[in-house]
Amino acid sequence: MLCPSCRADDTKVIDSRLAEEGNAIRRRRHCLQCSHRFTTYERLEELPLIIVKSSGNRESFDRAKVMSGVQAACKGRPVSSEQIEVLSEAVEDDARLHGNEVSSAVVGLAVLNRLRELDEVAYLRFASVYKNFDAAGDFARELKLLQKLQSNKG
Repeated sequence: MLCPSCRADDTKVIDSRLAEEGNAIRRRRHCLQCSHRFTTYERLEELPLIIVKSSGNRESFDRAKVMSGVQAACKGRPVSSEQIEVLSEAVEDDARLHGNEVSSAVVGLAVLNRLRELDEVAYLRFASVYKNFDAAGDFARELKLLQKLQSNKG
């Protein structure tokens, strides 16, 4: 590690401890050349999550994009912004379990599954866009599916 004061590469770690709720290691260092003391942080570097669209295009996962879609579906519903944020984080975690590249369909289904548990009306709104509903029968079919899933659950 280079000293920020004299740029010497001969530094010594004098203290290490966990930081950021265990997500980083804080290290106090001492430059053996100029005696300057400084702090460094060591964090896990996450690989970018790539979403593969149905068209074959690839783009980086954007949690804000998931949140905006969920917020639109939840408009006027008793769902807090914290719940939407937790849902979005869970969707990202689910997607990462599939590797560094995941299809947009997997992300969409993860959103639907989480929304179904959070708010049924928001679920139907999101499903109508995600599944391209174009008739009232599509809503009826999805509602029957939702009711069937709810009855199997309890």
